[in-house]
This record gives sequence, structure tokens and C-alpha cells, in this order.
Amino acid sequence: MIDIKKSHPEQALSTGSWVKLICGASNQDLPSISDLCALYAMAGVHCIDVAADEAVVCAAREALDWVEDRKGIRPWLMISLSDGKDAHFRKAWFDPIRCPVDCSRPCQKICPAKAIGPFGGIREDRCYGCGRCMPTCPLGIIEEQDRKMTLNEFAPLLRELKPDAIEIHTAPGRGAEFYNSLKCLMNADISIKRLSVSCGLQDNAITYHDLVDELWGRYLFIQEFGQQPLWQLDGRRMSGDLGKGASIVAVALWKKISHLIPPGPVQLAGGTNAYTISYLPKDNGPSGIAFGGMARQLVQPWLHEAQSRGISLRDWPDGWHEALNAAKQLVQPWLARYQNYKIFSY
Repeated sequence: MIDIKKSHPEQALSTGSWVKLICGASNQDLPSISDLCALYAMAGVHCIDVAADEAVVCAAREALDWVEDRKGIRPWLMISLSDGKDAHFRKAWFDPIRCPVDCSRPCQKICPAKAIGPFGGIREDRCYGCGRCMPTCPLGIIEEQDRKMTLNEFAPLLRELKPDAIEIHTAPGRGAEFYNSLKCLMNADISIKRLSVSCGLQDNAITYHDLVDELWGRYLFIQEFGQQPLWQLDGRRMSGDLGKGASIVAVALWKKISHLIPPGPVQLAGGTNAYTISYLPKDNGPSGIAFGGMARQLVQPWLHEAQSRGISLRDWPDGWHEALNAAKQLVQPWLARYQNYKIFSY
């Protein structure tokens, strides 16, 4: 049974038990998104992070309405944007005509989203841009296509969608771009509970101290516009389904800079999975965690089976309960962290 008081997002941020689901900013498989959001909301997450796309937001909101009617709890709905080129806002693509008939299709074997079948190209609705297929292609014909919105599209869309929170994906060296994005968001004149900033070392040759300086720069901008920050430390982007190694990278980043970054709650992301919690101290730590690839892959078999049946997962009782139990196993250890817990950087 979920404790409704402790399930409140702000309460969770202050007690180290916060959990966010990242649906995948490039994923637009609408029926699966709705079922995915419903599953993890029922499992107890405090926030659902989706793409800045009206149809995607509507699919997520329908799921949250469904959960609220049954459980009396409602996670925040967060919309992700980017202030520049970002791997989270891309899709892989190739022309299937150029693919030899005798190709062993290593891209298909490595794709965690099952967006590549034995024939044809990449399913746009399933691809979330992890990029693992690109280096596997023997001919090098797989390329990335950017799906980031322009600044001019931000304000009118956000006025329409009215999210609870917004996340801006940024990178070292993009301070001016971040400021311009933030200014556009504020021009939308919407009220949000938190402004999340997602940033990591990326692929740039910068130090931990450089990253800290970048975050303090973002903090000054956020203060200027009177927003409440939420820091997302992106350890190893879109790699949570890879195992312990990716999880160690995410925790290591937090340990290095947790005492140096600006005030505000911190969530770990990028490489986070079921192993992450075991690498953190038991009596202190970040405010919570964001699960992306691991969360999606965990329940993918049931989502795909429901899709093949032409029904919502919620209309398939056995599949729903099995998938929900799998989601709970990932989420519940974090929900139990509120007891005797101290938070850094908050």
C-alpha cells in the first residue's frame, strides 16, 4: 500500500525517496506510453517525464487520470526540452533499400527498444535515440536525426500543455543557450513546481570542477527567474539497461560533486538501474533517482504483447499484474528510503 503522504513529490524530494520515470523524449508509441505511465504511477513514482509533444503529453495525462481515479495519487507531469543538440532528442534512421539482403543486421540484435525488425528500417515510434545501432552497421548507413523543438515553439506549446515541471537538457559550454531557453519558457507565463536541469560530463574533455561551475551558472539564471531547481546528474546517458558498470558511473559522478553543486534536490540519471541503490551510502545520498532505459526495458515484453493483441495492457489483467510487479521491484527500494535519511545539497 502506498502511503499517500509520503507519495507527494515534494515530500519525496525532501526524504530521499523520489523516483522519476523517463518515458524517452524521442519515443512516440502513444498506447505504450500511456500504459507505461500508468504502470509506474501505480508502482509509486513521483514524476513522469515525457517529450514536448501534445499527443505524448495527452497519452501520459490520460494514464495519470486513470491512476488518480483508482489510487488517489497523482505524480507530477514533467516535459523535457533541450537548449541544444542532445542525444535524448534524436532518433536513428537508415534507408532500408541500402541494406543488403544478406546483412546479418547486428543493429537489430543490439537495439534495446526492439525498434529494428528483420526487415525494413527503424520504427520511429519505438526508437528513443540511444545510438547503439549506429556503430554496429557494417556499411555505416545508420544516421541520427535531431527531433529537438525550436525556441519559438516552446512558449505556445507549454501554455497549452500546462506541465507540473519542466526539464531542460543542457551541456557544458551552453550557458547562453540555456539562458535563452529559460527566457522563452518564462515568456510562456506558466506556473511550474520545479525547473529541472539535466547535465553531465557528456563527451567533452572537462573536469568535475568545470561541471560544478556550469551548474552554478545555471543556478544564477534560475534564481533570476524565481524558479525552484531540481538537478539531474546525467552519469552515462541512456545506458541504465547495461548493468552494474553504468550504475557505478552514475553514482561516482554524484559522489564527486554532491558537496559542491548549488542548492536544490538532486536526482541521479544516466546509467541508473536496479543496482544503483546498492552503491549508495545507507544513511545519506541524493534526493532520488530517474529511471529511463531500464524501466522501459523491464516491462517491454508485456507492452509489446498487449500491442500485438491490439489492446491496452490495462485490459489484459494477467499481463498488467505481472508488469506491475516487475515495475514495483525497481521502484519500491527507493520508496523505502525516507527513514532516518539525510540529504546532501538540499
